[in-house]
Amino acid sequence: MQPAATLTERNTEIASTVVATMRQLGVLGLPRNYEIFYEALSGTNRELGLAVLSLSSRPTQDELDQIGRAFFAHNHGPGIIEHARDVIAKELEEVASLLRSERSHIEKYGRILDETSSGLSNRSLLSQDLLQKIANAMTIATNSTIDHGRQVASTLSDKTAELESVKSKLEEYKRLADTDPLTQIWNRRAFDKEITRIYNSNKGILFNALVLVDIDRFKDINDRYGHPVGDKIIQIIAEIFQTSIRSDMFVARTGGEEFALIIEGASEDATYEIAERIRALIEQTPFTSSQTGMNYGTVTVSMGICMASEAEGPEDLYTKADRALYRSKVSGRNRVTRHSAMAGRASKSWLLYKKD
Repeated sequence: MQPAATLTERNTEIASTVVATMRQLGVLGLPRNYEIFYEALSGTNRELGLAVLSLSSRPTQDELDQIGRAFFAHNHGPGIIEHARDVIAKELEEVASLLRSERSHIEKYGRILDETSSGLSNRSLLSQDLLQKIANAMTIATNSTIDHGRQVASTLSDKTAELESVKSKLEEYKRLADTDPLTQIWNRRAFDKEITRIYNSNKGILFNALVLVDIDRFKDINDRYGHPVGDKIIQIIAEIFQTSIRSDMFVARTGGEEFALIIEGASEDATYEIAERIRALIEQTPFTSSQTGMNYGTVTVSMGICMASEAEGPEDLYTKADRALYRSKVSGRNRVTRHSAMAGRASKSWLLYKKD
C-alpha cells in the first residue's frame, strides 16, 4: 500500500503535468479540458488516453469537445440540448414559413379559379379568344401551383431529415449519458432511473430483485498493480456480467468497483442461483496480462440480494441490498447473502461498512 504522502505527491505531479501539457498544446484552461487531460495522463482510462494521443499538435476546442462528449457526456449535456433546441426552433420556424407560403399560394390559386368561374358563367361575353386566354391562365396557374407544391414537399423532406438527425444526436447523447465509459454497461445515472421504475407498478414490486456487487479488496489490487490493471479487471468483470445474464436483465457499474444487477421475473431462489453462478464464474476466471503474462491472482466479489417486495421504495431497496452485501463482506467475502435470511435485519450496523 502506498503511504498517503506518496499518493498526494503523485496527484500533485499529475496535476502539474496536466497544466504543462495543456499549455504546450495551446489548450484553453477550461474545467472540461482539464478533466480530459487529467484522466488521460493519470492512466485510469486507456481508451481516453489513446484518443488524446491521436489529437493534432494544436487541437481545436471542437476536437476536445468531441472527446468530452464521448467520455464525459454528463459535462456536455446542457450544450448538446441547447444546440438541439436552437436547431429545432429554427427548423420549425422555416417549416411554418413554408406552410404560410403554401397557404398563400393556394389562396391565390383559389381566387384565380373564382375569377375564371365568374368569366365562364357569363356566356354572352365568351369568345374563342377569351376561352383561349382563360385556358392559358388556368394552365399557368395550375403548373405554378403544382411546382410550388413540389418545392414545398422537397423542402419539407429536407427539414424532416435534419430534424431526424437532431433526434439521432439527442438519442446518442442519452445513450452516452447513461453509459459507463470504461465498461460500456449502464452507469449510476441509468441505474437510479431503473430502480425507481420498479416501484411504478405493483407488477414491478412483485417481480423484481436487486443484487449489489462489490469487488473484494479492490484497493489492494490498485495499490499493488496500478489503476490500469484495476480498470482491466473491472472491464473483465463487466463482460462476465453481460455474457452471463439474459439480454433483458439490467446491469450497471454504480461506482468504482461496484455493480448492480436488477433481475425481473425471477423468484428469490432463482435470483440467488443467478448471483451465485456469476460469483463462481468471476472466482474461476484467470486474471492475467495478455502482454506480460503476469498473473494477478484470484479476484472475487461479494453480493447482497433484496427482493423489491421486501422494501418500501427504491432507497429502501438499495439500503437493504447493501446491508446484505455488508453481511457478505464481514462473513468472509466471496459469497452471496439474501436480505431475507439475515437475523436482526433492522440492525444499523451496516452503516459502519467501508469499501475495501
